[in-house]
Amino acid sequence: MPLRAMLALALLALTPSAPQAAPAARDSASSLMRALAPPPSPFAPTVCVVPEDQDPAAVRRVLAEQVAAWNRGDLEGFMRGYWKSDSLSFYSGGTVTHGWQETHDRYQRRYQAEGREMGTLVFDLHDVTVLGRAHAMVRGGWSLQMKDGQPRGLFTLWLRWFPEAGWRVVHDHTSSATP
Repeated sequence: MPLRAMLALALLALTPSAPQAAPAARDSASSLMRALAPPPSPFAPTVCVVPEDQDPAAVRRVLAEQVAAWNRGDLEGFMRGYWKSDSLSFYSGGTVTHGWQETHDRYQRRYQAEGREMGTLVFDLHDVTVLGRAHAMVRGGWSLQMKDGQPRGLFTLWLRWFPEAGWRVVHDHTSSATP
C-alpha cells in the first residue's frame, strides 16, 4: 500500500469521532486526509472492449454459426459466413471456384443433390489469428460424419471484416485427407 494511503488511514484511526472533535479540528483533519490520499490513478481498472473487427472470438462465432447451419441442413445459413461477392475464391480438390454463387452451387451439387447427404460437420480450429484491423486467418481441420464414412481434411481461411456484414470468408482453401 502506498505510504500516502497508509498515512491517511492512520490519521483517520487517530481522529476522534465526530461529537467530541471541534468543528475546526474535524475540518483540518479531513483536509489533511484529502491532502494525503493518493490521487486518482489513470491506470484504474477499466472495462476493455475489443472491437469486433479485431476480436478472434468474433471470427470463431462466424465459424460456429456455419457449423450449426450445416448440421441443420441449412446451406443458405452456412453460406452466410462467406463474402457474397464474385471475388470470393474457393480452392479445393484441384479446382478453383470464384464467386459466392458458384461456391454455393458447388456445395449444393456435392451435398444436397439427389442421393447426397450433408452429414454432420465438425471444425477443429487449430489457430485463429487476427492479422491487424479487419483481416484474419484461420487454420483448422474439418470432418463430416456420413452414413458411408467420415471424410476429413484441413482448411485455411482468410476472413475480412465488413462494417455492414461483419466477418466473412473471402478465401477458402480446403483439402481432403486420403481415406
